Parts: sequence; structure tokens; C-alpha cells
Amino acid sequence: MIAPPERMPERDAAILGMLPNVPFDGWTKRALRAGVRDAGMPADEANLLFPLGTVDMIETFCDLADRQMEEAAAELPATKPSARVRAVIALRLEQNRPHKEAIRRALAVLALPQNARAAASCTARTVDAIWHAAGDRSADFSWYTKRAILAAVYSATVLFWLRDTSEDDAATLAFLDRRLAGVGRIGRLRGRAQGLLARLPRPRALGNADGTANGNG
Repeated sequence: MIAPPERMPERDAAILGMLPNVPFDGWTKRALRAGVRDAGMPADEANLLFPLGTVDMIETFCDLADRQMEEAAAELPATKPSARVRAVIALRLEQNRPHKEAIRRALAVLALPQNARAAASCTARTVDAIWHAAGDRSADFSWYTKRAILAAVYSATVLFWLRDTSEDDAATLAFLDRRLAGVGRIGRLRGRAQGLLARLPRPRALGNADGTANGNG
């Protein structure tokens, strides 16, 4: 797992305090200073809390959202993994609904070429948190494949969600269902193909160049 940004209650409080200001001021020191004041801390602590600037703030916000999602997901009913993944993502979208514009601005910052590594780290940590909240504890090769597939599904879903104006994210959840169904079909087809290959007869050993069979004959 990729290491998260530094975790401190003061940093979390500052992020929560600044979120209402981000739609107007962006992920800036001005928004941060207002958030620090709203959190009851001296404004001059802003530079000390986030010495790496904007990307540090955004990574901390993503990490905080991951933790809030995992904590709330503990109350979800036990279901099969695919249904639980869907429920966890729906929960994540619901929690972030008040911060949609802040997320839109964060993605614009992370889309800059110099922030590609931070963007990839945020996505990887979130996808890992979703699988963890869904109860996945695998440590084999499927760990990588499942997370790579979910990263594509989740990223597309978030981009759709940012444009969604339907009530309670209904259109986004329908979009998510279609993407998850497509992944399920691919998985079933792969399983069938592997089963067919296992039942095929093994090819006989090739003969030697002079036409005689291999072996002792």
C-alpha cells in the first residue's frame, strides 16, 4: 500500500474547516487560513500544517475521505463482495456530495503533469480503501488485477458524478451498475475460457526431425 500523507488531528480539522471556502478560493492558502481560523487555530499555523502547499492539502483531503468512508462502511450489511464494493462507492459519493465543487477543483490540480504522481497515489489509496472496506484481504496476484480494474471503474464514475444533477446520485449509481456489470461479464467469460482450456487434451509430443517418434521407440 502507498504510504498516506502525514496524519494529524490538526491537519484534518484544517481541511474540514477550509472545504466550504474551496469552491470560491480554490485549494489556496487563503482558503486554508480561513479554514484554520474556523477550526479555532491561529491562522499563522496554516504554513506549518501544510508546508508542501496545495497538493499536500488535496492528498490530506483524499486520505481523510478514505478514512471516513472506511469508518462508515463498517455499518454496511454483510453482502457478497461485488455488492459491497458498490455500496462502499455509493457511500463515498454520498459523503462527498457537499464537496463536489471542491473535488472538481482538486481533480483539476491533480490533472497537471507535475502532479501525476500525487494523482496516481490518491487513486491507488482510495481504491485500496474501497476493497478493504468491502472485506477484501487478498494478497495474491488478484490483488493487483482487482485494484487496477476498480481504479478504472471508480475514476470513470467520479467523472460522471461531477456532471450528475440527478437526485441522490441516481444517474451516477446507474452508471456505476453498468460498469460493474461489464466487469462481471468479463470475469465470467474469463472463467469459462479457463475452464474450457483445462478440458482440452494436451498436444502430443512432436516427432523428431527424421520422422521417428520421441522417446525410446
